[in-house]
Amino acid sequence: MITFKRFINFRTILLLLTFFCFVSCNNEATGGSETPSTTPPSATLLESFGNLTDSDFMGRIVDMQNNAVSGAMVQIGNSTTDTDINGVFIIRNAQVYEKFAFIKVEKAGFLHGSRSVVPTAGINKVEIMLLPQTVTQTVSSGTDATVSLSNGAAVNLSGSYSNSDGSDYTGNVQVTLHLLNPTDEDMQQQMPGMLLAENLQNEARMLETLGMLAIELRSDTGETLNLSEGTTATLTVPLDPETLAGAPNEIPLWYFDEDNGYWIEEGSATLQGTNYVGTVSHFSFWNCDIPTEYVNICLNISDANNTSLSNIRVKIESEFNGTGYGYTNSSGEVCGIIPANQVLNLQYYLHNICNNIEIPNSSETVGPFSQDTTLNIVLDAPEVEEYLETITGVFNTCNGDAIVNGYVEGRIEGGIAFYSLVTDGMFEINVLSCNENASISITGYDYDTLQSTGEINYTLTSPETNLGTLSACNSIEEFIQYSIDNGETLYFFDNINVTFGPDENPPSLNVYGSSDGNAQYCFYLYGLLDTTYPNYEGLYSNIDWGSTAAGFNLNECQSISNDNNFIEYNLSSFGSAIGEYIDLNFGGAYEDFEGVTHTILGSIHVKRDN
Repeated sequence: MITFKRFINFRTILLLLTFFCFVSCNNEATGGSETPSTTPPSATLLESFGNLTDSDFMGRIVDMQNNAVSGAMVQIGNSTTDTDINGVFIIRNAQVYEKFAFIKVEKAGFLHGSRSVVPTAGINKVEIMLLPQTVTQTVSSGTDATVSLSNGAAVNLSGSYSNSDGSDYTGNVQVTLHLLNPTDEDMQQQMPGMLLAENLQNEARMLETLGMLAIELRSDTGETLNLSEGTTATLTVPLDPETLAGAPNEIPLWYFDEDNGYWIEEGSATLQGTNYVGTVSHFSFWNCDIPTEYVNICLNISDANNTSLSNIRVKIESEFNGTGYGYTNSSGEVCGIIPANQVLNLQYYLHNICNNIEIPNSSETVGPFSQDTTLNIVLDAPEVEEYLETITGVFNTCNGDAIVNGYVEGRIEGGIAFYSLVTDGMFEINVLSCNENASISITGYDYDTLQSTGEINYTLTSPETNLGTLSACNSIEEFIQYSIDNGETLYFFDNINVTFGPDENPPSLNVYGSSDGNAQYCFYLYGLLDTTYPNYEGLYSNIDWGSTAAGFNLNECQSISNDNNFIEYNLSSFGSAIGEYIDLNFGGAYEDFEGVTHTILGSIHVKRDN
C-alpha cells in the first residue's frame, strides 16, 4: 500500500495511493456494527474494476504490537483459510477483479480487518494490523451518553439501539471506539480496504483522508448492535496539527462498505475548532475525506540484468497531492492508484536494510497519466548489484515429497523477517543485503501439514547461495513464542501445560512451557480472567502477584519486574472445552530486576489441558 502526504500551508494530509506491497470482513460492518443493506457495485465501479481473474495471495496478520495473530480466518472471494503460527496465510487462485481485490479477516477479540488492493501478476503480499475489540465504555439504552477517547475522538449516542434483526434492544451497550490518525505510520495497515470510494453520483474516486473513526456496539453477551432506525449519533473527529491548517470548513463523510470493500459517500462534517463534527445514522468505519480522480499504475522494477528487485521502496511525489510510498513484491511489482493528470517524480530506496538509503541517480519524472499505465523501471546502479543476494533451495516434506503449499521465512543478520512462497518444492529469493557473506536464518513451513524445518542458520556465499534441501519434519500443534528487545525469537513447541481454574474468584489461567521439561529454560504466564468480558476475551494489563484484579503476570522466567511494567495482553480466543485452543498476544515495555528497560513481543497458541 502507498500512503500519500500532501503539504499545504505546512499541513500534511494523508491521501490514498494504494500500491500493493508486503503488508477482511463478513456481513457485519468492519467496525463491528452493520451498515445499511448493501447493493452490488454500480456499473461505473464495476467497469473500473475490470474483468474477473485468478490471483495468488500471501499475507501476514498482526496485532497493534506487531505480534502474529494465528487462527484468523481470511477470505478472498469464495476462498478462505486460517493464519498459521506466524500469522501467515496463503490463498492461491482466488477469484478477484483485474484492478480490485478485497481481503477480509476475522478473529475473536479483534475488530474485523480488511484490505482492498490492485492485484499484481505475481504473488500479492498483504499485511493487515487488527484493532483490539477493547471496550471503551459501557452505556445503557434509554440514556444519552458521550463516549470519548483521551485524544479527543468522541461519539454522542441518543440511547436508542437495535439488534441485528432490527428489533429494539434494551440493556447495557459495550462501545468500542478507535481513532485512526493519518499521520500515524501504522494507519495504512489498520484502516479497512483502501481509500477507493463511490461518490453520490456513483463515480469511482480516490480519497484524501483527514481522519477516521471505528465504532462498534455490542450487548453484554457479545451480539452486534446498531442505532435504531430513524435515530442518529454525532461523531467528533479531532484533527492532527499537521492536517488542521488548510482543512476545508465542510468535508464529505464516507462509510466503509464491507460487503464490497470500498467507501461510500453519505453526509458531511463541519470544522468546529480543531474537530470535524458530523451526524451519522449507522456505525462502521467513518472517514472525513476529499475526493479526486485517479488512474491505475503498475511499476515493474528490475536491475540491469533483468533480475526482479523485491522490497524496493518507491517514493512518488505528485504536483498537487504530495508524496506517497509503495514496496515491490517478490516479482519486483507494485501496483496501485494515483492522481490523474499530474506530473509524478519517482525515487527509489532500499527498504528495511542499509539505513533505507536512496539508490543514487535513480530519480525520474513521469506523467501526467490520463489512463491506466504500466512502467518498466530498470535500476542500473552499482549499489543494486553490490547488495543483491539470490538464495535458492529445495523444500520437501519429511517423506521427501515436494511441498506444494508452503513458504520460507528468513532473516539476514537478525533483521526484519522476509517471506517467500514455495512452488512445487522450489524457492528462489532475491533480497538486498549490505554485507557480503552475512549470516542468515531460514525456517521452512509446510502450510498444509503445520510442519516446519525448525530454524536453520547459514552464511551467505554472495552473490548466490544454494541452501540445498530443507525438510519439514517438526509437527506444530501448539506453541509459545516471544522475543525480547527485537532479538532472537524463542519458541516452545513441547512440554507445554495449560491449567484453568474456573471455580476460583476470579477464574485463573496458567500457561507453562519448558524447553526440556525443567525450569532452566522456561516460560510461565499467570492470569486472572475478567468475567465481564464475553468468554473472558479482551485486553488485559500487568498485575502483581497476589492481586485480585483481572490481568496477567509474566515475571517468573524472563526477569520481568512489576516496576514500570507496561506489557499488555490480548486474549483473543479462549477454548470452551478441554483440547480447544487459547490464543493470546502480548507486548510492551518493562523493567528487569536491575531496573533496565526492555521490550517484549510474543504470542501463545496452546490447548486447554483441563
